[in-house]
Amino acid sequence: MSEPITIEMLERRIDRLRGELRRAATTGDRMQARALRAELRQAEHAWDDALADLEDQARPAPQPVHKPMLSIREQVHHALTLLTVPAAPKLIIAVHDAFFPGELVAARLTSLRRDEERSFRVQPFGRPYYLCPALTADLLSPARGLLALSTWPLETRVVGPLSARVDFLIGAIKVAQRVAQLPEDAHDARRLLWRFAASIPGAGASGITPESVAALAQAELDVHLEADTADRAAAAGRAAERLDGSEALFGARLQRLRRTASKA
Repeated sequence: MSEPITIEMLERRIDRLRGELRRAATTGDRMQARALRAELRQAEHAWDDALADLEDQARPAPQPVHKPMLSIREQVHHALTLLTVPAAPKLIIAVHDAFFPGELVAARLTSLRRDEERSFRVQPFGRPYYLCPALTADLLSPARGLLALSTWPLETRVVGPLSARVDFLIGAIKVAQRVAQLPEDAHDARRLLWRFAASIPGAGASGITPESVAALAQAELDVHLEADTADRAAAAGRAAERLDGSEALFGARLQRLRRTASKA
C-alpha cells in the first residue's frame, strides 16, 4: 500500500520540478521543458487541493472571552457583601484585591458616595442597591469614611461606640471563612488574613490559619456583641422614627439636626 502524499511531499516535489525545469530551459531541451512544466502544474494543483483540505479540517482557534468589566460600584458591592459590615475604602480595596479580579482604584472611591446620593435623589429607589455611608448612632449623620449597602437593615448600617471593633471582628471571621475555601497558593487572600490576625490577641501565637483566626475573633466578638447590638438597635429605632427615605440611607443633614435640637 503506497504512502499517502502529504503537502510537505508535494512542496518538495514542486521545488525539484522547478529546478529541473530551469535546467531544461537553460540547455534548450524544449521537449523536456514542456513535460516538466505540465508535471509542475499538476503538482501545484495537487498542492492547492491539499491546502484546501487542511483549511477545511482545521478548527477555528477559540476566541478569548472578554468578561465585561465591572463598574466601581459593583466592585465595592462585592467587597461589602463579603464583609457584611460597613467598611472604610482602604479595607474595601484590600478585600477586593484579595478575592476578586480586576483593579479597584482608591481615587475613584472619593466621589462615589456623592454620586450614589445624587442618583437616589434623581430617581429614588431606581437601583437594586445604593452605596451609602454608615450612620452614627448619636446624631444619625453620615459616619466619616465608612461605606455600607442600602439593602442592609438599619441595625447594621448604624455604628455605635463598640461597632468599629465588632465590625472588624465580623470582617475577620468572613475573610477567614473565605480564605478557608481557597487553595494554599492564594497569597493575596492569606496576606489579608494575616493583617486581620495581627490585631486579634493570640491569633498568631501558634501559626495563622483561617480556623484559628475565625475562632479567636468569634471569642472576642462574643464579649462585645450584645452591648453593641443593643446600641445599634436603639439608634436604628430613632432613625426609623426621625429620618425620611433619603436620610435613612445617606444620613441626617446638619441643618436638620440643628432644627431638631432647637425644637427640643
